[in-house]
Amino acid sequence: MTGQEIAEVRAAWLTHHVLSFPDQDISDDALEQFTLSFGPFGEDPFIAPIEGRNNIIAVQRGADETAPIFAEAWHTDWSFQAVPPAGTCLYGITIPPTGGDTLFADQHKACSEMPEEMRARFSGLNAIHSATLAYAKEGAYGEEDDQSRSMDIRPSDDANATQIHPLLRPHPETGELTVYGTAGYIIGFEGMSQEKALPLLMELQEWQAQDQFVYRHKWQANNLVMWDNRSVLHKATGGYEGHARYLHRTTIGERVS
Repeated sequence: MTGQEIAEVRAAWLTHHVLSFPDQDISDDALEQFTLSFGPFGEDPFIAPIEGRNNIIAVQRGADETAPIFAEAWHTDWSFQAVPPAGTCLYGITIPPTGGDTLFADQHKACSEMPEEMRARFSGLNAIHSATLAYAKEGAYGEEDDQSRSMDIRPSDDANATQIHPLLRPHPETGELTVYGTAGYIIGFEGMSQEKALPLLMELQEWQAQDQFVYRHKWQANNLVMWDNRSVLHKATGGYEGHARYLHRTTIGERVS
């Protein structure tokens, strides 16, 4: 890609938050090069990279797998990190004939259309982010996870660590206000009891994931999708029982000045 092409893609990415590039017959080298056009590699904890690579993970499910669908809850990737990633690239290799859509929820719209009364209650809150519910040894992908899962997930006590991020915050590049994160990786609010925080988180997620904010992406083989983790939530869906699904994923790290 030329410098001009990279600038044009970046501008479209910041405007639309999710970009789809169909019919891209690209190698792992090319996927890594594309990722590095938009930032450094981000860190992918708790999931082992594919053999021979340090920065590509496989999002996969076997045809006969019985484990719960990976990433089937709303989230933004790795928001529990001190400097969460800017974006994610996902390349479809083996795509089932039906199902397996990815949903994206625009959190700029969720913020701008939030009723004033609701916004007043969430404004100024600092959210506590953690991977504990997913990747701790007692978490959803922990030691009691279904052994049929084909993804190489490595649960760890490191998942119990926490990071604080403002719930309503400006996008670091555009300045546009967004709701950052949701219940799951957000486990509470700073200075608030869990008794008060949990109903707020449930109310917030119900608002964030309304149909008017959601785009449903239907995959095809050789489809490259990149999204802005600072702007959208996303979640996987099922519906392809009896079929394998295999994609390669890279993470775009945040540029830190």
